[in-house]
Amino acid sequence: MVHLLLALIYISFISLGLPDGLLGAAWPSMYGGLEVPVSYAGIISMIICVGTILSSLMSERLTHKLGAGKVTAISVCLTAAALFGFSFSTQFWMLCLWAIPYGLGAGSVDASLNNYVALHYSSRHMSWLHCMWGVGASTGPYIIGFVLSGGMHWSMGYRLVGLIQVLLTALLFISLPIWKSSPKNSDGTDSAPVPLHRAVKIPGAKEVMITFFCYCALEQTAALWSGSYLTLYAGLSEEAAASFASLFFLGITAGRAVSGFVTMKLNDTQMIRLGICIIAAGVLVLLLPLGIAGAMAGLLLVGLGCAPIYPCIMHATPEHFGADKSQALMGIQTASAYVGTALMPPLFGLIANHISISLLGIYLLIILVIMTLTHELMVKKCAH
Repeated sequence: MVHLLLALIYISFISLGLPDGLLGAAWPSMYGGLEVPVSYAGIISMIICVGTILSSLMSERLTHKLGAGKVTAISVCLTAAALFGFSFSTQFWMLCLWAIPYGLGAGSVDASLNNYVALHYSSRHMSWLHCMWGVGASTGPYIIGFVLSGGMHWSMGYRLVGLIQVLLTALLFISLPIWKSSPKNSDGTDSAPVPLHRAVKIPGAKEVMITFFCYCALEQTAALWSGSYLTLYAGLSEEAAASFASLFFLGITAGRAVSGFVTMKLNDTQMIRLGICIIAAGVLVLLLPLGIAGAMAGLLLVGLGCAPIYPCIMHATPEHFGADKSQALMGIQTASAYVGTALMPPLFGLIANHISISLLGIYLLIILVIMTLTHELMVKKCAH
């Protein structure tokens, strides 16, 4: 039963990643028909992020009341409904409306599943599970591309992914008894929820929130602006730059697959420090005048360095803060991550627009230094 549940969680992580890349892939085909500016994708993205942040902060109470299995099933059901809503939307306001359950469905399942895995399974499974998220995130845009290249409307891509989510929802509801077979106290559902105002006062909580904010700020800034950086600064053609930008996510996915094996030798804190060192090497290469090859190598190293950090910080949460508080911390960590995702890439866009895109390396370096300092301070506080 344990192995069956683990397989189900792996499938759930693929499902978690599937919707993440859809909007970016489909938007060039969407905004013209909706008669809105191309920049309006940011509005939908922000609504999704706000919903995700709110549901992340609610995740502990929901998991305490319903259990990790039901939270996962209901969240995937919400996402499926939102995807079908997107597929039938003919006006921009309809997309904004469906973006609400789209975001609400993502945050709780992310925090709840990560906590469940952190309490039940070894670090290698956390790395491989986040690798599965990368598989899903890479597959979503492929489905959109397949639909568009076949001459179909973009809505069919959303409908296909929505159908996958419906099938998974049914599977999750059928399998609920398997979740209940886990040991008592395993997901923290029998201990009282920790209020948000108390959770942020736990030693190391503020530091880990900043660490997550910085990590996602760094990852998403590099992911969003790598193609533009290679084109406008390094001089690569638009077509080649677009291809390499997709390799950034593949680098993270492959890095997490490898990280799963490395975690058998190194603990979570050592893995995070290794990732930070690899990112630092990548940023250093970006700052050196090495041309196109240097820019590509630097961004690839940044992607590989990102691979172990998110899953290993997640997996270390019960060890650092205790199993009874881990779900509360998991929720505020996830929320902090999405705040970083929502705010920092657009900020660099303003810098690139008004000063120079060549400052990408310096921008990433500043974020990396703050992340490193707060992580080490968190480790020190949690060790006492």
